[in-house]
Amino acid sequence: MTPTHAQDYRYPLGLARLTEIDGAAGEAVIAALADIAPDLATAIIQFGFGEIYSRPGLSLRDREIATIAALTAMGTATPQLKVHLHGGLNVGLSRAEITEVIFQMALYAGFPAALNGMFAAKEVFADRGV
Repeated sequence: MTPTHAQDYRYPLGLARLTEIDGAAGEAVIAALADIAPDLATAIIQFGFGEIYSRPGLSLRDREIATIAALTAMGTATPQLKVHLHGGLNVGLSRAEITEVIFQMALYAGFPAALNGMFAAKEVFADRGV
């Protein structure tokens, strides 16, 4: 029998970690998926944040650097990149550090991916007034 998220320690741990990074964005993910794929929201919270983001090997700041780099390099995940750009700011990354991470991706993912990432960052910085 698969435990429900209420029975699984990873869900509250993941939700707490997600809230620490993104504030109310975690609740927005749950709400956005509630009518189509609530199990996906549970999996994101339990596995992504309850297991991966809660591991002791890296700080949240370091994890957000890696995540921003990966999402920029993908070039196809702009909505998720914006969430993690906000998250990076929330865990102490500066505007200069974020733009440098995105700039670094030009070398490995190409200029189009870096440009798309930089434009996403520009929107987030404007939203946040940074």
